[in-house]
Amino acid sequence: MHDERFPGLRRRGFLAATTGAAALALAGCGGGTDDKTDSGSGGTPKRGGRLRAAFAGGGASETLDPHLANLFADVARAKALYDKLADYDADLSASPRLAAAWQSNKTLDRWQVTLREAAFHDGRPVTAEDVLYSYRRIADPKQAFRAKASLEPIDLDASRATGERTVEFVLKRPTAEFPNVLAAFGAYIVPENATGTDFDRRPIGSGPFRFVSFAPGRSAVFRRHEDYWDGAPHLDELEFVVANEESARVNALLAGQVEYAHELDPTTARAHEGRGQIEIVRLRNSAMQAFCMKTDRPPFDDRRVREAFFLIADRKELVDGALSGAGEAGNDLFGKGYEYYADGLPQRAQDLDRARALLKRAGAEKLKVTLDTSAVAAGFTEAAGIFRDQAAKAGVTIDVRMGSKDSYWSDILDGGTLCCYRSGAMPIEAHISQRLLTDSTTNATRWRHKDFDALYQQAQSTRDKTERAAVYERMQRRLYAEGGFLVWGFADWILGTARKVRGVETKAPANTLDWARFDKVWLA
Repeated sequence: MHDERFPGLRRRGFLAATTGAAALALAGCGGGTDDKTDSGSGGTPKRGGRLRAAFAGGGASETLDPHLANLFADVARAKALYDKLADYDADLSASPRLAAAWQSNKTLDRWQVTLREAAFHDGRPVTAEDVLYSYRRIADPKQAFRAKASLEPIDLDASRATGERTVEFVLKRPTAEFPNVLAAFGAYIVPENATGTDFDRRPIGSGPFRFVSFAPGRSAVFRRHEDYWDGAPHLDELEFVVANEESARVNALLAGQVEYAHELDPTTARAHEGRGQIEIVRLRNSAMQAFCMKTDRPPFDDRRVREAFFLIADRKELVDGALSGAGEAGNDLFGKGYEYYADGLPQRAQDLDRARALLKRAGAEKLKVTLDTSAVAAGFTEAAGIFRDQAAKAGVTIDVRMGSKDSYWSDILDGGTLCCYRSGAMPIEAHISQRLLTDSTTNATRWRHKDFDALYQQAQSTRDKTERAAVYERMQRRLYAEGGFLVWGFADWILGTARKVRGVETKAPANTLDWARFDKVWLA
């Protein structure tokens, strides 16, 4: 079934911070033509009204089970109904939410978490037992909940409630970045003994909105939770509607059928920006855009070839052509603007003479290589064509091979030598642990170095944040010199709103606290 106003979804906006498979879907920082649009400001908040938000959805199989949230629509609904212990600020550092405070022991393998005073929608207080129940449910080996891998460092059998609002988490190893675990995507707190059948019939959370109705693949309606611990929302009601095609979301916004449209194309943004009919909100630096080189096989097992490819890229041309200018140049590192990002490294520029010299020394003067791409993500096919032409100027022949949208991410994880790649927001620590360690499950560049693994373990066992940052910088300097990710850009994530919408935060990558945070939005 689908709402007749909003044709059914064909292109899913998968959350980017999962594995390579969902590897984009996030957003960055910034907004409009300057840092704030009319959507982001607008004076004193006004109470009342219903806001309708259009997202790409998941069809009749949609659920309000927050532990199964995978699409952007799922997560936006989940964060309206539920809370996590922590969530990510715009720089991807962890900020307390249901957790009022956390403190580790000296060896960083036990963490005491104190809960704030908060209540579920039915009036029950949020307790330590609810937290442990939620985490144990997520970690159930029989289930495939999104946050399971993130919670892996916790020994949940040994962890315990030390009071009604205090939890002692026992970890399997020292973990300095444990607050990132509390903020993990999908790690929502639900009432003790909540079951799968409860979530779609009468979901009870501690979030800013209460459940009213839900029609999978069509709409969900929520109402203000007056006693929300972080202050009651301005809106009376919030309705999520499913509009699977970008054109349907834009047309619904232009027709006044919705007030918020998620995930717009750069061409749409250009067509409507500054025209006065709708507001365009740009979340800067949202999605890493890259070419991924397999470092364990020819030709990219030779670091001179990898460095040559870094120097072949004209990043501005790639941003202008593949992203229609809706982004900024990358510097071969993930996480621009995020906590621990090594922003002191010089910005790489195209240097075809040096690229040719490196290829000659590597015995790869007339190199031929296949570049895997797909229409699975916006800009992929365009980026592949642009880079093919850039490489030709350095004497490199690139054969662009189109892959299936359905299997692309799994295909390129193990196969091929060079591919298009993207990722949404996650902490730099998570990017390293998921993608750059010898045993990382989504190690698409096949970067496997025991000394690099050891640096990660050193960072995780370093209590002092300044010292920990220095270790992360050392790791990034090595990736910058010889890694397998050619990060050429960071794409804007684009939203559209009606002109009367206020309070939309413009410095909030998707998957962070203030993205899709409708409890802070109001209608002027």
